[in-house]
Amino acid sequence: MQQMVRVLGTALASSALVLSGSSVATATPEGQPEYAVAPIEWKPCAEAPDVECGTLTLPIDYTKPNGEKFGLAVARRKATDPSKRIGAMVINPGGPGGSGVDFAVSANRYFSKEISEKFDVVGFDPRGVARSRPIKCSADLIREQPSSYPKNVAEYDQLVAFNKELREDCRKQSGPIFDHASTADVAHDIDSIRRALGERKINYYGISYGTIMGQHYAERYGKNIRAMIIDSNMDHSLGTKQFVASEARGAEDSFQEWMKWNDRTPSSPFHGQDFRKIWKDLLAKAERGEVLAPWDPNVKLTPEDLGQGVVGMAYGPGWQSYAEQIKKIVDGLPVPASAFAAGETVPNPFPGIFCNDYNLRIGSYREYKSLVNLENGIAPNTRGSAIGHSAVMGCIGFPKATNPQRPLNIRNAPKILLTNAKHDPATVYEWAVNAHRQSRDTTVFVTYEGWGHGVYDRSECTRAINDQYLVSLKLPPNGTTCAAVEPAPKPESAQAKPKVPVGPFFVR
Repeated sequence: MQQMVRVLGTALASSALVLSGSSVATATPEGQPEYAVAPIEWKPCAEAPDVECGTLTLPIDYTKPNGEKFGLAVARRKATDPSKRIGAMVINPGGPGGSGVDFAVSANRYFSKEISEKFDVVGFDPRGVARSRPIKCSADLIREQPSSYPKNVAEYDQLVAFNKELREDCRKQSGPIFDHASTADVAHDIDSIRRALGERKINYYGISYGTIMGQHYAERYGKNIRAMIIDSNMDHSLGTKQFVASEARGAEDSFQEWMKWNDRTPSSPFHGQDFRKIWKDLLAKAERGEVLAPWDPNVKLTPEDLGQGVVGMAYGPGWQSYAEQIKKIVDGLPVPASAFAAGETVPNPFPGIFCNDYNLRIGSYREYKSLVNLENGIAPNTRGSAIGHSAVMGCIGFPKATNPQRPLNIRNAPKILLTNAKHDPATVYEWAVNAHRQSRDTTVFVTYEGWGHGVYDRSECTRAINDQYLVSLKLPPNGTTCAAVEPAPKPESAQAKPKVPVGPFFVR
C-alpha cells in the first residue's frame, strides 16, 4: 500500500531439529489435503552476509495445494550462542506491507543481547509484500488518486470509480496473489515456516499489523506455539463506525499529549506561547487555503494534512521535530518533495491485504458525511484520524472482505503476552483492551503508560518483561504497567532512521 499517513517530517517503526534433504508434510486449512514443504536452502543475504536468506515455495491458494505457487522470502539471524539456544522466533514488523526480512536483518539492533544469543530470529516478507510476490500497482494511476475527503456526491463517486479501477490494475499487475493475501493466508504461511525449520513449536513476536498475524496463528495453530508476544494490538472485531471513532480518539489524544509536551519542554519552539491558539489559527488559515505545503509550494495544505502530520509525529513520538516543522510552516518556509518516475509500478499491498482483512465499507456519500462528522466531532484538532479515515476510504467500492472482522477465539494456545502503549496513535489503547477482553483466558495484558507505537524497547521495564517471558515463559500479573519514559527531544535535523523496518500503516 502507499504511505497511508502523508508525513510532514521524519518522525514518521527448545532446540530445533534442523532438517535437510527431504520434504516436510504440512497441514493445509481444515478439510484440505496436505502438501509438502521442502526445508529452506539458506545462503548469506546479499545485504547482510551474517544473516541467512532463503525462499519457501508455497501455494497461492491453500485450498488448491497443487495449484500455482509463489516464493515466500525468509531470513534467519541465528542464535549467537548455540549452547544457550532456546529455539526459533518468527517476527513481523507490521504494515500491512512491512518487510520481515528487513526486520530480521536489523533484529540484533532491536532485540536485546540475551534474545539474540538464545533465539534464531526468523523474519519473512508476507505474501504480496516486498520479495514475496509483491502486490504492485501502476504509479501513473496512483498519481491520479482523488482526495479521500470528497466535498460532494460527484467527488465521492469519482473516488469510488478510482478505487475500482485501482483494484483491477493492482490485480492485473500482481496476478493471483492479490486475491490470496489476507492475514488468514499468512497464518498458514507461518506454520509452513515452522515446519520447514523443523521446529515442533515456535516463538512469535509481532508488532502492529503483525499482531493480527499472531492472533490468527494462535487461533488456528495454538498448540504449535511456545511463546507469543503481540505488541501494539489490532482489534479485528470492529465495525466501520467503531474503527473510525476509536482511531479519532487516538488522534485527538496524540494532539493533547503534544500540547502537554510543549507546555513542559523549554526546547519546543512554541514553549511559553499559546500553542493551542497558534494551532487553531493555523487550521483556520488552512481552511481558507492560505497555508503552503512544505513538500510543494504550489500545493496548499488542508486542515486534514496538518492532522495527518500529528498522527505521523506521534508514532515516535517526534514532538520536537514536528513542532519545528510547524514553526517553518507558520514562517512560510517550504521543503522540497520527491515523486515517482512515469510508467513505473510501485508496491501497494494495502488493497489486497487490508481490504480483505477488514470489511469497512460505506455505500453512499451520505454515509460518508456521517462518518466525517463523527470523527471530526471526536477529534477537531486533527480532523479525525488520517489512519482510520484513509483505511475506510481506501476500500470503498471494493467487494466484501474475504477475511472479515470477528471476535478473537483463541482456545488451544499457551498464555500470550499482549502489550500496548497508553498513548498509541495507530493501534489505539482501547483496541488492546478489547482484544484482551476477547482473549482474557489466553492473554496477559501489560500496559506501557507512555507514548508512541510499539512497546518492546520503550524502557528497561518493558524490555525486561518481554525478555523474561521469551526466555523463561514467566509472565507478570495481568494488568501490570510500566511507567512512561519521557522521549529524548530530537530536533528535525537529528532524527535517526527507525530501528524497525517501517511498514506503511502501523509501525514506527
